[in-house]
Amino acid sequence: MSRRTRKAAASAPGASRPTVSVCRGCCCGTPKIPNVDHAGQLAALRRSLGEIAAVRAVECLDACEQADVIVVQPSAEGRRAGGRPVWLGLVNDPDAVADIIAWVEAGGPGLADAPDILDLYTFRPSRRVQQELGSS
Repeated sequence: MSRRTRKAAASAPGASRPTVSVCRGCCCGTPKIPNVDHAGQLAALRRSLGEIAAVRAVECLDACEQADVIVVQPSAEGRRAGGRPVWLGLVNDPDAVADIIAWVEAGGPGLADAPDILDLYTFRPSRRVQQELGSS
């Protein structure tokens, strides 16, 4: 993934609504992760959140060991309230996707507490990836 593409996946400070970036690179969203409806996962996010969040498929987020990866980035209001991007890995269960949807519907980072179960999916990307994305 080029730096330009990675930067596009980073949260824009003035984004008026949350952004949900769904990795669909070399491992995420591919048969390398079997028994997951990858297309259905992305479709559910878009269908449920399309009016309240920007949902986009991005190339590789360079956290392949955590496939499937979803990054939930706060809205401008959420960022002002202290919200920061939340990286979720191993999101290979429809229930996890439903929990992400419910959280974003409630406001997302900075505005609503994530369901406790999402703590099991949260991870911190490498410092290199954080620096490239500008997500502290």
